[in-house]
Amino acid sequence: MPMQERLQHLFSVVSGQRFLNKQGLGNEVPFFICPYRPEEAVEIERLQRQLVNRLEQAGIRILSINLYDLAVDILKERDIWEQVLELEPTVSKDQLKELLQGVLDPEAHLVPAIAAKLQSVEFDVLFLSGVGEVFPYIRSHNVLNNLQSTAKDQPTVMFFPGSYTHSLETGASLDLFGRLHDDKYYRAFNIFHYEA
Repeated sequence: MPMQERLQHLFSVVSGQRFLNKQGLGNEVPFFICPYRPEEAVEIERLQRQLVNRLEQAGIRILSINLYDLAVDILKERDIWEQVLELEPTVSKDQLKELLQGVLDPEAHLVPAIAAKLQSVEFDVLFLSGVGEVFPYIRSHNVLNNLQSTAKDQPTVMFFPGSYTHSLETGASLDLFGRLHDDKYYRAFNIFHYEA
């Protein structure tokens, strides 16, 4: 689907009362995946900004959280950002990944930081981005699993560089970058399959 068609579809869905009122979800959490090809990342960032502008002009308040920016903020708040920068060239990638997974654990640190942002402003829809930038130390399915109790009152749209597939054999899967097929997540809806 061309970018302008995607923008129009996303605008139609997100601005619709069915979406805003969480109808047609069958008691599931109002989580939506907006999958895109990884090579479209720059275009999708632009599309997301345009979408936010159009929605806000239509009176729909969007809270945008970039997971990479949030991770850096958490590291700075915990006074370990400089240490991570100093350590990075001297440790293996696995050691750095382990360190970052510990200090940015979704349940202990990331989701509480998201929850604080949710409580600090009034909004109608949460947009999550930066999924590719925080891989592999933050996994999208872990974020969504831990957000289920925190972000259930308003719809959440995760912009995802890859595909969100459903099959009878394997169930639902978030396939990051179109290559990693191990993130099982069943409770979200593909926003391009949701009717406006």
